Amino acid sequence: MKLDFGGLAMDLSQPRVMGILNVTPDSFSDGGQFDQLDTALAQVERMISEGADFIDVGGESTRPGAAVVSEQQELDRVVPVIEGIRQRFPVAISVDTSTPSVMTAAAVAGANLINDVRALHREGALAAARESGLPICLMHMQGDPESMQNQPEYDSVVDEVASFLARRVADCQLSGIAKNRLIVDPGFGFGKTLEHNLQLLKELKQFRKLDLPVLVGVSRKSMIGQLLDKPVDQRLHGSLAAAVAAVLNGASILRVHDVGPTVDALKVTSALKTTF
Repeated sequence: MKLDFGGLAMDLSQPRVMGILNVTPDSFSDGGQFDQLDTALAQVERMISEGADFIDVGGESTRPGAAVVSEQQELDRVVPVIEGIRQRFPVAISVDTSTPSVMTAAAVAGANLINDVRALHREGALAAARESGLPICLMHMQGDPESMQNQPEYDSVVDEVASFLARRVADCQLSGIAKNRLIVDPGFGFGKTLEHNLQLLKELKQFRKLDLPVLVGVSRKSMIGQLLDKPVDQRLHGSLAAAVAAVLNGASILRVHDVGPTVDALKVTSALKTTF
């Protein structure tokens, strides 16, 4: 399975690693660590050296309870970093945004992928994504970041998330976005309880019925913290176990904080998949 990421072809038959670069002051794991251009680019260099296939640049925190940032703030945070990465490193760049103007500016600056936790629901997002010519990752979220963890409920979380993503894929196609430009993400931790997250991970293969690559982000999330009873900075081993489970259940791209350990874990996982 190959996908064209803005002129950069990538084979997704082997799992790929997306390194997280939050250029925000308030992200749940690394807020404030990489919100200056020099520290951001140093982190990019480190992640690439560890084997990252993508760098995912985000300028708006989507942790539970996060405040909305202004359009101009997000542009000021994201665009210089994307420009800096594109000038220095031959790596695929993903922009983690729901804001149409940021999608457009990021594409001009050299981004290769739009990663939208709101699945292009903001006004103008469908058009901006279409005109960018870039692939798009559509994620499921129940509610919004301010309130998504306030008692989320589902009759059947797997069926409902899959149905939502299928509808958004259809909406994209109706708007003129070809299906071969799309990736789907079940949205672990975005309006889900621990039980919901575990059910999604267990039945992740169900999402391959959409005939699209599946992106998974479980790195350091609260589901890992709840299972281990450990703070954010002590969730590496649990995150690796979840990443391996995701790949064995059909994930094509893993969005992670800890690139090197994840790359190592996936090399072993891939060897097992191709041997047996």
